[in-house]
Amino acid sequence: MGGNLDFGWLGDASAAIARGAATTIGMILVSALLGVVLSVIGAAGRRSRHVAIRYFVTGYVELIRNTPFIVQMFFIFFGLPSIGLVLNPLVVAILAITINLTAYGIEIVGAGLDAVPRGQSEAGMALGLRPGQIFVKVVLPQALRVISPALTSQIVIMMLESAAVSQIAVKELTYEADLIQARTFLPFETYLVVALIYLGLSIILRRVLLNGGQRFLFRGAI
Repeated sequence: MGGNLDFGWLGDASAAIARGAATTIGMILVSALLGVVLSVIGAAGRRSRHVAIRYFVTGYVELIRNTPFIVQMFFIFFGLPSIGLVLNPLVVAILAITINLTAYGIEIVGAGLDAVPRGQSEAGMALGLRPGQIFVKVVLPQALRVISPALTSQIVIMMLESAAVSQIAVKELTYEADLIQARTFLPFETYLVVALIYLGLSIILRRVLLNGGQRFLFRGAI
């Protein structure tokens, strides 16, 4: 390279980069939707009257938060086939991201639920609402407003960590970058471009979730 940066390859590689970025975006959006729903269910379960449910959710959170994401993904991709369960790499990636995001999301949503004053639930009871209605119509909407920045940040973090799924041949952004640099022998330029794309995706995803995406996901609960 002789000290001169070479980006002449970028035009020919733009289609592959776009495909990889689209896969990354689609993968994280599906995982985020599933993860948020499961986080709400898990946070509610952790506050259940049933001891077994509380212990199960707590054990799940501790297990996932204290093991590496890539190990969890490898367990699903390489471990499950040994008992006869073979999954498509993209399905494995979405499943692993969802499982990981849910564990952190349970803690975040739980903090939001705890932040809602108990008087809000008592007011719902005074209006004759059932416990389930109080949770969905009174407590949950307020909790989501409180924790939406933290939950958004966790989703962005998982989008960045999703680069690891290239290790199981999911054709996302990092996977395409690996192929490009193997052809061009220009790792500095290739990964510089990809890093900037990830930066742009992070900014866009954060803004979408905090602004329009937040209203779309939570309007039914408000």
